[in-house]
Amino acid sequence: MQEFIQQIVKNLESNGFPSKKVSLPTEKMYEIADKKGLSLNKVLDEMQESMAISFDIGDDKIVFEKITESPQDMKAKAEQMMRDMDPVELENIKNAFMQMSPSEKEEIMKKGREMGLL
Repeated sequence: MQEFIQQIVKNLESNGFPSKKVSLPTEKMYEIADKKGLSLNKVLDEMQESMAISFDIGDDKIVFEKITESPQDMKAKAEQMMRDMDPVELENIKNAFMQMSPSEKEEIMKKGREMGLL
């Protein structure tokens, strides 16, 4: 499995990874993994766990991106910031949120869910 992972990483790096997102063809990736007797899903999970490389599997392509910070780390930092915040400042933020339109609130909640904060 490690040899296949290194092949993928080398291919990604030759296309500008990790400074930019890189995509590879989904069907071809599954075919290559299958020929090697591997589960592509397990390979991708291993890359995510051991190398902090995230992936988004689409019908045509798999998009790879370097994870800069885990959602758990980001959540912990946000929680610490809230605990360290002055009560007046925290109240001002809450009031600003309450004055937002429903669509603005939903957009903030959506981004929080995408980041794993909610």
